[in-house]
Amino acid sequence: MKRRALLALGLGGFTAAVGRRYWPQAPASNYLANTAAGNDALINFMAAGDVGTGERAQHAVAQAMIQHQRVTPSPLVLLTGDNIYENGEIEKVGRVFEQPYAELLRQNTKFYAVLGNHDVRTNHGEDQLNYPGYNMAGRYYTFTQQAVQFFALDTTQALDSDDKSPWRTQLAWFETALRRSQAPWKIVFAHHPVYSSGQHGSQQPLIDDLSPLFAEHGVQLYINGHDHNYERTEPIDGTTYITSGNGAKLRSVGRSDWTAAASSQLGFTAFSVYADRIEVNAIDTNNAAYDTVSIAMTGAQGAFAPGARSLSLA
Repeated sequence: MKRRALLALGLGGFTAAVGRRYWPQAPASNYLANTAAGNDALINFMAAGDVGTGERAQHAVAQAMIQHQRVTPSPLVLLTGDNIYENGEIEKVGRVFEQPYAELLRQNTKFYAVLGNHDVRTNHGEDQLNYPGYNMAGRYYTFTQQAVQFFALDTTQALDSDDKSPWRTQLAWFETALRRSQAPWKIVFAHHPVYSSGQHGSQQPLIDDLSPLFAEHGVQLYINGHDHNYERTEPIDGTTYITSGNGAKLRSVGRSDWTAAASSQLGFTAFSVYADRIEVNAIDTNNAAYDTVSIAMTGAQGAFAPGARSLSLA
């Protein structure tokens, strides 16, 4: 499957000097105003990726997350990798993590991180694994909150290493954990995209290895970073794939046949989990929701490719 050739664009100052691309062209809503009455979700959480710059753009997104937290309390945040630029140096953690998210940390919001390709450049990421603020129980791990079981994967083992044996071991662990899970909602997060129209694009090894497991065990949602944009797919064999890599840097994003929405603007993604659905809101630095969708518990939302276990890049 061909994807649009993309031009990587840098971030200049507080906002990006890049035209916003968003499909479909729907008006943004004031998310804070619309949710001021709160909600009765089982749990709310946020996701942000590729955040670790310590620069003004990261602080702008962090402030939007803080505003969101005041209206919709969210006890946890998923960090989808590249937590510390450029090389995962743990001595920068105060500037790129503790300072931008200081108010959230004071409120005992727990951050759960995964390793990105920049994070493993120093000491193979071990320093971040040992940092208590990232709450990583290992290179891959799982935890449960309310009706949701979260699975954190280290996709650098699949894509950024010549030795694939650790990835095979991780996949065996992941399949066992999925098989044992009793949670009605299963959410996986990792750094690299499975399906993406961004600069790095879809990753065939992850399509081959992960999407069949998602389909077999009913994983409803996969969240990643790596591409510095937002993108949401149509459900593919029951799984919605969301790229949330726009937490501090931006690049342009194209569109694929399975793209439901895509945007090149700074922001984070907010999730509210109910018994029968997950409400997803992509939120910018003005606290406007520029993409909103409800993911149903049942298979009623359908699959993009009926009768196929996964899509191929071929």
